[in-house]
Amino acid sequence: MSEKINAIITGVAGYVPDYVLTNDELSRIVDTNDEWITTRTGIKERRILTEEGLGTSYMARKAAKLLLKKTGADPDSIDAVIVATTTPDYVHPSTASIVLGKLELKNAFAFDFSAACCGFLYALDVAAGLIQSGRYKKIIVIGADKMSSITDYQDRSTCPLFGDGAGAVLLEGTEEENVGLLDSYLRTDGKGLPFLHMKAGGSVCPPSRFTVDHRLHYTYQEGRYVFRYAVTAMGEDCSLIMKRNGLTVDTIDYFVSHQANLRIIEAVAKRLEVPMEKVLVNIQRYGNTSAACIPLVLWDNEKNLKKGDKIILTAFGAGFVNGAAYYRWAYNGSDMAAAK
Repeated sequence: MSEKINAIITGVAGYVPDYVLTNDELSRIVDTNDEWITTRTGIKERRILTEEGLGTSYMARKAAKLLLKKTGADPDSIDAVIVATTTPDYVHPSTASIVLGKLELKNAFAFDFSAACCGFLYALDVAAGLIQSGRYKKIIVIGADKMSSITDYQDRSTCPLFGDGAGAVLLEGTEEENVGLLDSYLRTDGKGLPFLHMKAGGSVCPPSRFTVDHRLHYTYQEGRYVFRYAVTAMGEDCSLIMKRNGLTVDTIDYFVSHQANLRIIEAVAKRLEVPMEKVLVNIQRYGNTSAACIPLVLWDNEKNLKKGDKIILTAFGAGFVNGAAYYRWAYNGSDMAAAK
């Protein structure tokens, strides 16, 4: 009988654009100010991809290229590339296929994964299943979004929230026990459509002069409802995952939440009675980068992660989609982070 295969992250990398959009600068674009934004969201600045002709694939490729360099993985050994994104370069082909082509990966297949802000969490679970099947050895999973492309900078309630970025991990198989993605709980509630969506641009309401004139190609959100639902869903998901795996707040090393809003993150932590020093946060620098949030947090904190660390990942997004996962870190991050 063959040994059970576990799926582990063997490296993590990220990319954020150079341009920094601060709260002060944003206040010159729309009626807002630094105090209002910081108090309600915890965000101080966000990165924006401003160069014409560059989209999500550019950031995803940058993150993946750094990932290959850091891990030393042979490009020809990569079996698949999965890009989780809400902001693909094109309706078709897939953004993942563009990334694969730019990286000149000759032996891989590629596809996009659409699950809004839960995209990376869901894609990681799918990729882990492919690894655990034994049919695939190495998969690059990328969360990447150019949220500025669907953000209305005339809407003071949403435009301070979003930024651009990409994070990537290399997922590989191991027969080592009790490491990697050990459990996950993922759920979708289709009732969330009215509260968080983009009204036009899809097959229901294709682009037209009317949709452009009426600014229907931007993210629409009913913030208060989404806030309450997100806190409840992520709190319950984390509690379930912890109970199912015999974990307690004391035995968990880190919690990594989707970086939607600092108040949401704090409310979930309070609900779980988790001290904030165990909660990894970078929303103040990047804002909400949708599918890129979780891998960017891991990238920023890689140097502090040690082999065996127990981590709870959780996310929430449009759909509604939500979930949590139990991951046990498989290497000493300080060794790899030196190549960042």
